[in-house]
Amino acid sequence: MLQEFKEFALKGNVVDMAVGIVIGAAFSTIIRSLVDDIIMPPMGLLMRGVDFSNLFITLGSGTYDTLAQAKQAGAPTLNIGLFINNLISFLIVALVLFMVIKAMNQLRRKQEEDPKSEPASREVELLQEIRDTLVKRS
Repeated sequence: MLQEFKEFALKGNVVDMAVGIVIGAAFSTIIRSLVDDIIMPPMGLLMRGVDFSNLFITLGSGTYDTLAQAKQAGAPTLNIGLFINNLISFLIVALVLFMVIKAMNQLRRKQEEDPKSEPASREVELLQEIRDTLVKRS
């Protein structure tokens, strides 16, 4: 059983997948920072100083200045600003993935259109000569 696990864990696909997951997590952190620290502050400024991370609706009684205060009080909230941040993050990741897959598909098409013909090996040439000779004898 240990040998089977070792074979599974050391297969190229599993290692490639693990590397992809780690890079994806790092990419997700970068996108989160891009949205929270670069994109949303100017959007909030354009919308007259709205801080999207504190854009929420309290479902219960009471009023709170920040989302942190509402959460600390245990008040149920609709976190509209956080949803908008997550939606923008998703759209950026989806766009990047689309561009990567599109580039990969273009490379694949280019390889299919331009297959490099391999020279026939000596054995293949001999077999073709034998076949041709047998066809002539028939």
